[in-house]
Amino acid sequence: MPGTQDRSPTGRSPSDPRQPDPRPPDRRLSGQRRMERRWGLLMALPAILGFVIFTAGPMVASLVFSLTDWQVGGSPSFIGLGNYTELVDDELFWTSLSATTYYTLGAVPLVLIVSFAVAMLLNQKVRGLPIWRTIFYLPTLVPAIANVVLWIWIFNPDFGLLNSLLRQAGLPAGQWIYDEAMAIPSLIVMSTWGFGNTMVIFLAGLQGVPRHLYEAVSIDGGGPWRRFWHVTLPMMTPTIFYNLVVGVVGTFQVFNQAYVMTEGGPNNATLFYVYYLFRMAFKESEMGYASALAWVLFMIIVVITFLLFRNARRWVYYEMAGAR
Repeated sequence: MPGTQDRSPTGRSPSDPRQPDPRPPDRRLSGQRRMERRWGLLMALPAILGFVIFTAGPMVASLVFSLTDWQVGGSPSFIGLGNYTELVDDELFWTSLSATTYYTLGAVPLVLIVSFAVAMLLNQKVRGLPIWRTIFYLPTLVPAIANVVLWIWIFNPDFGLLNSLLRQAGLPAGQWIYDEAMAIPSLIVMSTWGFGNTMVIFLAGLQGVPRHLYEAVSIDGGGPWRRFWHVTLPMMTPTIFYNLVVGVVGTFQVFNQAYVMTEGGPNNATLFYVYYLFRMAFKESEMGYASALAWVLFMIIVVITFLLFRNARRWVYYEMAGAR
């Protein structure tokens, strides 16, 4: 009718922006937005397929295998939780778990302390600082197996570097990785060789500490110790927590040292968990039992990580949140 404004079948005036668009969100997208979304999914597809095929798929398969009695070359037979109940009575399982826990409790705190101390030194304004940073980070770039071979020579009881230095200093030499009592402590000392990655993360955290906090402590008459205790340490707790979690997860998966240096010896002193898993899978061909070992390790790491996050609120300080 003349003088009447056209309206849509829903009763909404096309020129009235105050009323909501009844069309679904997908239809409201412009052609360019839809094309961008399709291209985004297409670009992400290789990563998604890679995760499904090479990570999620093998994890599901290993979970199924852990419920079977399967040796390579044979047919798997379903046994339910038989592999998991067998772990309880497996002496080598407890030996490997104990050795790995011992290594973790020694290596993680030592690496954190050494890398944090070196990062604080490298955070100072001194001449040749880029050179020193490169020197300390350089061992991280050496391949893992090359590192292990180097330390085999260092720990050699007859002509190794460590015993040669001890003899020149008039101190008694040791057997190191060839001694049951000293094997894991020796590997713990060796773990500090690759502290470069942890050091770089600490250094980045130190450079992010606000300078005005140090100035406030200095105005109040505080010295270097008070600046460290009341500013540096609280502000670095998120970085410490991150390196702690990564370190724990990494040390529970230690493998190269046992595989190349000690083969789990002497007398199973360095029979680390992942090496025991590898031995059951690829030497004993017990794929079902090895899969059960893998899932137990996965659950152990999940529980430890959960406990670390659960207790983090008591000591980790986040400036933006203003609370621990």
